[in-house]
Amino acid sequence: MTPKQALSPDDFTALAAETKVGLLATVTPEGLPHVTLITSLRGLDAGHLMFGQFSEGMSKGNVRENGNCGFFVLTLDRRTWRGRAVWTHEKKEGPEYELFNSMPMFRYNAYFGIHTVHYLDLLEVTGPAPLPLARSAASLAVAGLFSPFSARRRAEPVMKPWARSFMNALTTLKFVAHVGEDGFPRIIPCIGCRAADPGRLVFSPLAAPGEFAAIPAGATVAVFGMGMQAESVLMRGPLYWFSRAGVRLGVVDVDWVYNTMPPVPGQVYPEKPLSPVTDFGFPAS
Repeated sequence: MTPKQALSPDDFTALAAETKVGLLATVTPEGLPHVTLITSLRGLDAGHLMFGQFSEGMSKGNVRENGNCGFFVLTLDRRTWRGRAVWTHEKKEGPEYELFNSMPMFRYNAYFGIHTVHYLDLLEVTGPAPLPLARSAASLAVAGLFSPFSARRRAEPVMKPWARSFMNALTTLKFVAHVGEDGFPRIIPCIGCRAADPGRLVFSPLAAPGEFAAIPAGATVAVFGMGMQAESVLMRGPLYWFSRAGVRLGVVDVDWVYNTMPPVPGQVYPEKPLSPVTDFGFPAS
């Protein structure tokens, strides 16, 4: 499908839906991919995107340092949009701020309200395209069959039991993100990805063979898992390719795990030592 440089009226309407999967991929200061669930991602006009922020996390800091972004949208009718954009600025007031806070999701939420609106210049968008269910099912079957062969006898427990179970659940959506040669992150649906052991993820590239072929061996990728109740986790590590019985598989040796869920996103692995809270935000007397 040929990328477009602007949103069509149909694209604009689809992305405006409140109930959808909206993912934003950013680049960390170290040049690594990061993925965040941002359901408020939508079009501002044909050539611009915007999203509302209600919680703090790494992605907002990333875009302020490096505006290169990739995005992925999945609507309830299983249509997908993907593309590239550049973050330009943010505002804490204005018509878009009022628009976001008038939506039922935020207007009637006692805990989370939109406090900042972020704006992006759209570079290209591809879609709508159907979610590749047949290829995803084949990828899932292959990964399930061959993942035991890629497991290690003594793997460091990088993933907690919950994360392993979550990544192996059939209802969990999974995505792989990498930073391309042009410096922009890209998101690839990878429903068949699963945990082979406490520190390793494995997947079959059958779901998107051409896109996965563009990722060189040893490149750091991010793997984002999302459940039906908005549970999510982000992992990162180098990607390697190997073949077993003529079947090519991708293996990610996870070396970093991040809790993406509000109210307090944060690093899970490597574990950080606990420290007492000394600043409660009160003015000095």
